[in-house]
Amino acid sequence: MIIWLNGGFGAGKTTLAEELRLRLPEAVVYDPEDVGLMLWKWVPPNEDFQDLPSWRELVVATALSLRRHHADTLVVPMSLVRDAYRAEILGGLAEAGEEVLHVFLEADAAVLEARVAARAPVPDNPETGQSAGEWALSRMDAGAAARQPAGTLVLRSDRLTPAELADEVLAAVEPRRVR
Repeated sequence: MIIWLNGGFGAGKTTLAEELRLRLPEAVVYDPEDVGLMLWKWVPPNEDFQDLPSWRELVVATALSLRRHHADTLVVPMSLVRDAYRAEILGGLAEAGEEVLHVFLEADAAVLEARVAARAPVPDNPETGQSAGEWALSRMDAGAAARQPAGTLVLRSDRLTPAELADEVLAAVEPRRVR
C-alpha cells in the first residue's frame, strides 16, 4: 500500500510521516522532493519542479520501484498543489495496480502561516529574491480540501495531534490490508 500524505505547506505531512514510520517500522518514507532536487542537478532549475513532466514521471516510477523491491508500505509526504498533477501521479500509481490511500491534511490558513514562519530559514532564491517561506505561503490554497478526489481521507491537522492523525490513518489502512 502507498499512503500519500497531501496538504498545504505546514500542514504536518512530514511530522505525520515520522509518526507512521514509528508505528510501521517496515514502511519506507519516500519524499518526492528529493527527485526534484536531483533533476535540478541536470536541468536548469525552474520555479517549481512539479511543473517538470519528468518529475511527475519519475515520482511514479520511483514509488513503484520502492514498493516493488523495498517495502510493503510506502509513506509519501508531498504536497500536490495542482489538481492535474495529483490526478496524474495518483492515477499512475493506481493504473500500475497500487493500493493508494490519499490523505489530505487540512488546517486553518493562520495555523499554516504560523507553522511555515516558525521553520528554520532557508536562503532566498537568488533568481527571485523570494524566501522558501514566502514561496510556500504563495502556494497555499484555502479551497484545496473541497477539491480532493472521492475516497480521500481529510483530516484536520490543526485539531488533532500527530498521534491522533496516525490513529486515523492506520484505522483507514487496516480494512484495505485485509482485501
